[in-house]
Amino acid sequence: MKKKWIALTLFSITAVLLAGCDNPLLIFDPKGPQARTLSNTILFSIAMMAGILFVVYVLYTVVLVKYRASKMDEDYEPPHEEGNKWLEIIWTTIPVILVIVLSFVTVSSTSTVEQKTVAYADEKPLVIYASSSNWKWHFSYPEEGIETVNYVNFPADRPIEFRLYSYGPITSFWIPQLAGQKYAMSDMVTAIHMSADVPGSFMGKNSNFSGKGFAQMEFEAQSLSDADYKEWVDDVKATAPKLTEDEFDDLLKAEHVGRKTYSSNHLEFKPAPEGEHSGHHHGGSTSHDEKDMDMDMDMDMDMDHDAH
Repeated sequence: MKKKWIALTLFSITAVLLAGCDNPLLIFDPKGPQARTLSNTILFSIAMMAGILFVVYVLYTVVLVKYRASKMDEDYEPPHEEGNKWLEIIWTTIPVILVIVLSFVTVSSTSTVEQKTVAYADEKPLVIYASSSNWKWHFSYPEEGIETVNYVNFPADRPIEFRLYSYGPITSFWIPQLAGQKYAMSDMVTAIHMSADVPGSFMGKNSNFSGKGFAQMEFEAQSLSDADYKEWVDDVKATAPKLTEDEFDDLLKAEHVGRKTYSSNHLEFKPAPEGEHSGHHHGGSTSHDEKDMDMDMDMDMDMDHDAH
């Protein structure tokens, strides 16, 4: 018993100490509609699970008390009882209903956060390309013709569409207070929608382990008022240097760099892997190499068939 209490005490102390080592649970402090939808879904799921545990523990206590061991005569035989059909129906139906409810809520919230919110349905989103490389983030603004490294600014109260891809291993783009995570992969572009209700500074990170520099792959996402955002863009265009192809190649090779700002972006000489530049050509026309490969495969199959 003494060892049990010592182990429980050590576990409690460790939990308290670890709780102060990292950032607070930012997903429960949403600053945008997508993040708020996800936070509400998580809280709803936690409440349902807590309710299930409460019912289970209450029934467990009742069974322990009601059917606890007692002193009986040696020749005592417990009465034979048949199963209760209605109880079996109830405890089978309830879990099915819970799964259906959780599935509906999860699918509905996932569909909601994958699109622009209703409040911004008629407003054109600001498109920002977010590409990752070991171990940093590049943010390209095609509308403004600028680029930043390891930080991103955007206007508050406006829909933002991040288009994600990677120059290395698969990473996961995540700003917990604004939206959920989305994978960034090479040879294709994925998109994630979000918006900030108010101006503020938010922590962004790579939530997918991608190598030794993964822990330092964080960036600041700052939402600004419209006036401050326009002023920042004008200042970048007037004072920041242009991004050359050679310097971009050096950035890709570097493991860690600080914040950088450029008055041009790499999309001009190295477009994102989408459309005609996509490496997979999903649903598009077949390249000459792919056609030649298909012809070679057909010829090999014909030769094997003739041999047999």
